[in-house]
Amino acid sequence: MVALRPVVALGAALTIGSATLPTALAGGNEREVPLASLAAAPVVDGVAGEWGSEGWVEVPVHPAKEKDDLNTTGAIVVRLKGGIHGGRLYLVADWPDPQADTTDRPWRWKGGKYRRGTERDDMFAVRFDMAGDYYECMFTKTDYQVDLWQWSAGRSDPASVAEDYIHIVSLSLQEDAAEYEMPEGGTVYIKKIRDAGDPVYRNTTPDEGKNQGKELPGTELTGKASGSLVDVAAKGTWKGGRWTLELSRQLDTGHADDVVFKAGAAIKGAVAVFNANFAEHKSVSDTLTFRLPSAK
Repeated sequence: MVALRPVVALGAALTIGSATLPTALAGGNEREVPLASLAAAPVVDGVAGEWGSEGWVEVPVHPAKEKDDLNTTGAIVVRLKGGIHGGRLYLVADWPDPQADTTDRPWRWKGGKYRRGTERDDMFAVRFDMAGDYYECMFTKTDYQVDLWQWSAGRSDPASVAEDYIHIVSLSLQEDAAEYEMPEGGTVYIKKIRDAGDPVYRNTTPDEGKNQGKELPGTELTGKASGSLVDVAAKGTWKGGRWTLELSRQLDTGHADDVVFKAGAAIKGAVAVFNANFAEHKSVSDTLTFRLPSAK
């Protein structure tokens, strides 16, 4: 393996300054995703054979902001299905993607030095209401907090996990938060906080001026991921123009930074698809209701 020098670990919330708030697209496509009691636990391997052909929920996603030339996902339909078994929640998602993008900002040797590429890996995110006045859009005049599971094809998938975060959306000033000006006035602060634990991967920087090969990876696994950050098991596979992703987590992890899935609960949430992209350049669903079965 090529030796690389790690730099600051990914996942920290950064201040990106003030920006004009993009207008979210209205879809009106709310869906309910039932989380039925499963007879057996699915294997989290990105292969959905044990889920069968019935009961999938079709969820339209649409660009998160208008006139976004960097959004390469567009309007597509994600198929979702979920269930509960042995004190764990299982979720499977399936969506179209013309190719598997599993490289994130690699280094390429050019002109006697390494230069960072602009490629991004495919990503999928699901969020669940935790507190406040939940709204499907982060750009709104309300305060709320969500539990965010973020899977990346080239970074977290090799470790078979999705990274776990908290997203805080607030009208009050938040330190180290992104700031967006509302079209009608006022500012909304959006802060992404990584759950407790050691990171899954880290950025890399090649040794200065030393040719170690034509192309080097932009990230590498830390080999010591731990804690609440990695309590979501996840694995994706790409085949025939589609991604299939399976995720699983304990209903109650005992961690304060995780949502608790209680019997009979109906939890609001949403999903997002990033086709070789990041940040706001994604396609999102309208509000979903994840409904858990009642206790026996």
